[in-house]
Amino acid sequence: MSPPRHSPDACPCGSARAYAYCCGPLHAGTALAASAQDLMRSRYSAYVRADAEYLLATWHPSTRPPALEFDPATRWLGLQVKRHALTGEDSAVVEFVARCRTGGAAAVRLHEISRFVREDGRWYYLDGEFPRG
Repeated sequence: MSPPRHSPDACPCGSARAYAYCCGPLHAGTALAASAQDLMRSRYSAYVRADAEYLLATWHPSTRPPALEFDPATRWLGLQVKRHALTGEDSAVVEFVARCRTGGAAAVRLHEISRFVREDGRWYYLDGEFPRG
């Protein structure tokens, strides 16, 4: 039998750090994301953990949906950050690919270029686009 690929306490965002020292403090509200990339990683971890409260709290009010629903059959398989860039003093983009599988279906890739804004020292997800290819 081979050993598990990841430690059971590893953060879902793929940082190679323990959840308690990575996205955990952000989800608990005891720390703020230092960058848009940190916020995006913590949001991915929140999707893995089905933490709608955190996702809504970190979504900019101008684009935030009223609620989120999760499909319990969806399993998140991994995250790859392709690019992170500041686009202004208080704005940034993060390009990423997240993989997931729902039920017995084949895994799918979610490729998004997300926009983030910082207000009063706090980063928020604004919106994203899905590039072709």
